[in-house]
Amino acid sequence: MAAAAVEEPVSAEAVLRELGLFELGCDGEDVPAKLVELCLAHGLSPVTLANELLAFVTSKDLGTLLTADGLAAFEHEVLAKRSKKIPRRTDNRYAGLRDIHSLQELLDEDEEEELLDAYATPSKGSQKRAGGGTPETPRPKRTLSARSPYALFSPSSFSPSATPSQKYTARGGRGEVVASFGSARGPSWSGEAGRGCSLKLFAPPEENLTKSYKFMFQKALDVREVLSWRIEELGRVLKERYGLEEFSSVMLPAQEPVTVLGQIGCDSNGKLNAQSVVLEGDREHSSGGQVPVDLSELQEYSFFPGQVVAMEGTNSTGRRLVASKLYEGVPLPFYTPPEPAQDAEQRMVLVACGPYTTSDSIAYDPLSDLVDVINRDKPDACVLNCQLLGSFADVFKLCLKTIIEGTRSAGSQLVFVPSLRDVHHDYVYPQPPFAYPELPKEDKPRVHFVSDPCTLEINGTVFGLTSTDLLFHMGAEEISSSSGISDRFTRILKHVLTQRSYYPLYPPAEEMNVDYENFYSYAALPVTPDVLVAPSELRYFVKDVLGCVCINPGRLTKGQVGGTYGRLYVRRHDAEGERKSPCVAAQVVKI
Repeated sequence: MAAAAVEEPVSAEAVLRELGLFELGCDGEDVPAKLVELCLAHGLSPVTLANELLAFVTSKDLGTLLTADGLAAFEHEVLAKRSKKIPRRTDNRYAGLRDIHSLQELLDEDEEEELLDAYATPSKGSQKRAGGGTPETPRPKRTLSARSPYALFSPSSFSPSATPSQKYTARGGRGEVVASFGSARGPSWSGEAGRGCSLKLFAPPEENLTKSYKFMFQKALDVREVLSWRIEELGRVLKERYGLEEFSSVMLPAQEPVTVLGQIGCDSNGKLNAQSVVLEGDREHSSGGQVPVDLSELQEYSFFPGQVVAMEGTNSTGRRLVASKLYEGVPLPFYTPPEPAQDAEQRMVLVACGPYTTSDSIAYDPLSDLVDVINRDKPDACVLNCQLLGSFADVFKLCLKTIIEGTRSAGSQLVFVPSLRDVHHDYVYPQPPFAYPELPKEDKPRVHFVSDPCTLEINGTVFGLTSTDLLFHMGAEEISSSSGISDRFTRILKHVLTQRSYYPLYPPAEEMNVDYENFYSYAALPVTPDVLVAPSELRYFVKDVLGCVCINPGRLTKGQVGGTYGRLYVRRHDAEGERKSPCVAAQVVKI
């Protein structure tokens, strides 16, 4: 059987599906046909076109509905320049999803050229076109409002007057539920204001990242050691789970089927595809050697770089493994409290992820509205992912003060999770918690600063928390063929749980600065969490994956408009008979 093609054929359905991930729609019957035409004319895949359009509509503030006029402007301003300025690459490295930094680079290219031109003395010939006397069309100057919404601060933004965002103020659908799971009691959501709510780190203190550490000193050998340990640990789990015999070397010729253990990799610097998959063998049996993998006999698969798997197949020459069976990872067991539940009350947990202000204002109206929601609903715990909460230490402390003092009357427990986009904080993953010595004494019992990632226990319910956009990063690298799970988010979340890691992708995304020595200690899942909070630029959702309720609450703001936040009801059950999820209900709500 021939290997399945990785690149999806260009069709209106494929393009619209990718646009839907970014909540982009079409205004007009001729727009889908025009999208297909742009793909074919400029050699773009549906994924690449969706990424380019997201950057364009964000920078131009065109809303979420694509029009024929908007596509014409997009083709003229972006695709025409793209074909002239960006040489075609032989690999497919940039065909996947872009992260926020690469989207910003697209917007910053022209501004960098303008800066260089401002310091250069123009020659006589440069003032005219080579073929005639028509003067060059001047580049339109970008204003702050036309920049990406993720460029939160700049010197010009520190204005003495903070003007509220008009688009945010005029938004509709406030309080509208856009995604839900389970069934909540009563028509309204409310908590117990944190009374009697226990909140603590899941593992012992020595197994949690609680303070800053030195980084940027790791050696390639240390990274290799950590990866080898992961392969060996997961290999033992696979052998026990599937009753496998001893693993063979990936490099030894084998006419009969053998079972090998290793890590999925790519044979080049490009993006992983069905023809570039290699298996990097374990240290014990393969001495770290690697072999190309033929996937043509696998009926179903879903792979990403860094995934640890066991494969059965033949390797007649010792130079190519023809895989016939795949053994994937096994999730960890759920946490079982050692004692019966003392407090079986239903608890409310609110989850929100920054930015906490719009791109065209520093008034922090969304943050103020979130504080109002907390004071109104009085959740027992609030998990706040501090992505772009503040670009400088003083601004950040002001934001913290606003949240902490503004929620005192609500009594809610506050959990602050850092992010690599917090410019004032350590740029390393795993990321240590914030240091806030100015925290008032009366607030210390209810305010908690944790690391990214972090495993937290709230009234016996285990929460897995991270600020890293693992859905974006892994979605750009994952390949699949008839995997039985059509939903890409579910496939990725299943990989996270079965690989037992908050970030199993290797090599990591370019924006990630991973310290692998601490990664081994602090980025592994201690158990399968009851709830996994995975914020992402991609569309919000609530899903049950292998018994774990996974929620992407979305961003509190999206450019100049309001976004969403999440809320959950959890209740601890006694371990009697079949396990029941402690997550009773969950919703994603518009701010």
